[in-house]
Amino acid sequence: MRTSNPTLNDKVFRGLPGALGETMTLEGTVNKTGILLLCAVATAAWTWHEAMSPETAGAVPGLLMIGVIGGLIFALVTVFKKTWAPVTAPMYALLEGLVLGGVSAVFNVRYPGIAFEAVCLTFGTMFVLLMAYRAHIIRVTQKFRLGVVAATGAIFLFYMVEMVLGFFHVGLGAFSAINGSGPLGIGISLVIVAVAALNLVLDFDFIESGVAAGAPKYMEWYGAFGLMVTLVWLYLEMLRLLAKLRSRD
Repeated sequence: MRTSNPTLNDKVFRGLPGALGETMTLEGTVNKTGILLLCAVATAAWTWHEAMSPETAGAVPGLLMIGVIGGLIFALVTVFKKTWAPVTAPMYALLEGLVLGGVSAVFNVRYPGIAFEAVCLTFGTMFVLLMAYRAHIIRVTQKFRLGVVAATGAIFLFYMVEMVLGFFHVGLGAFSAINGSGPLGIGISLVIVAVAALNLVLDFDFIESGVAAGAPKYMEWYGAFGLMVTLVWLYLEMLRLLAKLRSRD
């Protein structure tokens, strides 16, 4: 069992302490995912409100920085201390909500209604893929896993190279077409959205495998956390794609 999501891969179940009491269930993981989503929505709504108010808009960049750095820290803690997931996963969701709310507000000011469209597309995609997975229309084979892993790794490498070059203002012109609203830029965004969406399928498979393996109860929080990581990525890529399409109007 392998997934390209670094929080949900085949190494996660290795070395886990045996479940002495309750074990991981699908219903429990779904409930935990719902809790994390509510946490993210709560802080996202607050940051959105702050961004839309002239009196408090200046505080949003600071909130974004707190969300990015804090979210990364709690994500790393969750990955390396899985038993802490019942505490660290909600903290991650709350901090990511700060990022999502601020980023969404910025995009929505320029393109009214884009945030709602991105939310609908994100959860619509998740629902469709979940139904396809449950109906065995999409089968998680070894080739499927390896393909998504390779594609996700390539995207990660591309973002890292772009970020490093951006720091030194080197080669920015080479990325203008990719990040622009032309056919190439939109095509690249569609590919990235597709890869992010396919990660959801691997996450579903991971959670189902954890339930079948009788993983400890706290792994419900960890599974929900991993799914949340993918949803955040998919939503941000949806925003980016929609912004490119809107800019062509």
